[in-house]
Amino acid sequence: MTTKTAAAIADATAYITHIDCLKHDMGSYHPECPQRLSTIAEQLEATGLLAQLQYHDAPLATTEQLARVHAPGYITAIQNASPQSGLHYLDPDTTMNPHTLNAALRAAGAVVLAVDLVMTQQAANAFCAVRPPGHHAESARAMGFCIFNNIAVGVAHALEQYGLQRAAILDFDVHHGNGTEEIFGSDEHVLLCSTFQHPFYPNCGVESHPRNCINVPLAAGSDGSVFRQAVLDLWLPAVGTFRPEIIFISAGFDAHREDEMAQLILNDADYVWITQQIKTLAEKYAQGRIVSVLEGGYALKALGRCVTQHIKVLCN
Repeated sequence: MTTKTAAAIADATAYITHIDCLKHDMGSYHPECPQRLSTIAEQLEATGLLAQLQYHDAPLATTEQLARVHAPGYITAIQNASPQSGLHYLDPDTTMNPHTLNAALRAAGAVVLAVDLVMTQQAANAFCAVRPPGHHAESARAMGFCIFNNIAVGVAHALEQYGLQRAAILDFDVHHGNGTEEIFGSDEHVLLCSTFQHPFYPNCGVESHPRNCINVPLAAGSDGSVFRQAVLDLWLPAVGTFRPEIIFISAGFDAHREDEMAQLILNDADYVWITQQIKTLAEKYAQGRIVSVLEGGYALKALGRCVTQHIKVLCN
């Protein structure tokens, strides 16, 4: 490999996914469907962006990696709940089919690999196109389509494996990331900034929250101008004070105006803008280190467009 080729690879955005994540299926008409990932891949290919990315198959997360943020008994319970056939309900919204366990392990393992690639300078940054999503999963509870808290597993890996002292999680999903807050609340090594519709599922994050959590509830009907002002007024100063060594993104695209799961009305340009803001923060404080992880987003056409634009900003 020539020096030029090696440098080009190191400057690329890693795209981490796995076919196992397509096999997780919670039943007909469930909004968290396999088509979410295929739509993203199709849009990336149609725009020519996929060829510019550094592709990686997601590995299976190890029990040791999961146990940094999940109770051992919970990990065992999820393993034992994996059905031989049909569906097993973990909660009214979250089910497992025979392929779900591997999908969930790949989803968490993708974020671990992303951290490794970014921290060892094998990639400039990374996007994990995975499902099931993770930010509702608590240390010992599955909920809201989520089984393992993928981004939390990655953050814990960054802190322990690489000795980092400050990791920021920026969550723009339309739902509050209650699981991430439950896991890292009051952890001085982690800053969690979140915007979310309120009142709305999971109906928390407003009354009281740890000092390391910058929770910004947005009323139904809030548009991009409200979202952007919240980021400028609250997120950016907090990140500047914290000075993270790596930034993680809980990248949910369900606040889009086309997404019928919620009532915020962001548009494509708002997701480009927030990605640009985060990239600027990462370049200023974190040596450009960004690990972005797919969370929500259920309007398929909007999801494909917005993820593609999100990744395009990461690539530039």
